Amino acid sequence: MRQKIGILGATGMVGQRFVQLLEHHPWFEVAWLAASDRSSGKLYGDAVKWRLGSALPEHIAQMPISPATPDDAPKIIFAALDADIARDLEPAFSAAGCAVISNSSAFRMHEDVPLVIPEVNADHLPILENQTWRKDSGGYIVTNPNCSAIGLVLVLKPLVDRFGVDSIFVSTMQAVSGAGYPGVASMDILGNVVPYIRNEEEKMQAETLRLLGARDGKVVRPLAAKMTAHCNRVAVEDGHTESVSVKLSRPATREDILDAWRHFTPLAGRDLPTAPAQPVEYIAPEDRPQPRLDKMRGGGMTASVGRLRPCTLLDWKFTLLSHNTIRGAAGAALLNAELLVSLGKLHPVPVPA
Repeated sequence: MRQKIGILGATGMVGQRFVQLLEHHPWFEVAWLAASDRSSGKLYGDAVKWRLGSALPEHIAQMPISPATPDDAPKIIFAALDADIARDLEPAFSAAGCAVISNSSAFRMHEDVPLVIPEVNADHLPILENQTWRKDSGGYIVTNPNCSAIGLVLVLKPLVDRFGVDSIFVSTMQAVSGAGYPGVASMDILGNVVPYIRNEEEKMQAETLRLLGARDGKVVRPLAAKMTAHCNRVAVEDGHTESVSVKLSRPATREDILDAWRHFTPLAGRDLPTAPAQPVEYIAPEDRPQPRLDKMRGGGMTASVGRLRPCTLLDWKFTLLSHNTIRGAAGAALLNAELLVSLGKLHPVPVPA
């Protein structure tokens, strides 16, 4: 029997991705939807502006939108909320005993909230046991990273493990869907590049180093590397492209790096439904990866990388691509939930008598 789940922020773009990805999921069943007060009480099909290529499932369209309170919500919640709203709502749900699997940035850098990519740092999850909500009600919050950080971290993790990484330079070309709907006005983005995304560079730098860091008891020590990020919005619908240069701690040949990516399969044997068989895939043609051609590799969960070549400033440079609303948002949270199931942590623990 599939476990019943709820979606907070169900009418937004990430909420719609949750609906799409969960439609045929073998473990989870959408049983509850919540959005803003203006949508509460409406049928989902009447409240949502469905923007995805697949059809809105009819049974979901006929579901009522509930108030965004934990009173009648399932105990497993996928949250797709703006950070300002998440700061109030996510603690309310976790305090009510819910496992909140969040895509929001509101709690990503809190010391006792795991920021997780399953292939990268599943060993950070035990810090959730330090959350006050976990101790009081059994509930907790687990987060996934910023959409621009997740592809980068997937590609860097095998290099960190094999060679060490001392310095990271990244310049992003981020899709308009990363801004939600309606996103960036057409007159601002068509034929244009916007070289600023509010708080994006700061989030990308801090989250990348935290994800690649090591758990030390109850805290996570960030990777001791230097990093700088330039974040740009471009006229692409889906798929974040990133140009990256790295300085390694130990020398590596081109074949050494390709071999590290090729053999990076840390979830092999776990049988998580959303996990791609190959989380990092190298594409050999010199003009790849491209969003139009490569964003859906691994069902949108694979990070594609190409153009590996020597860097005259650092050591090596390459280009990567990841799907920002699947791997970078809803799919990332869904994979976190699957990992929690596999570890026996998705059901909240009983509250002590």
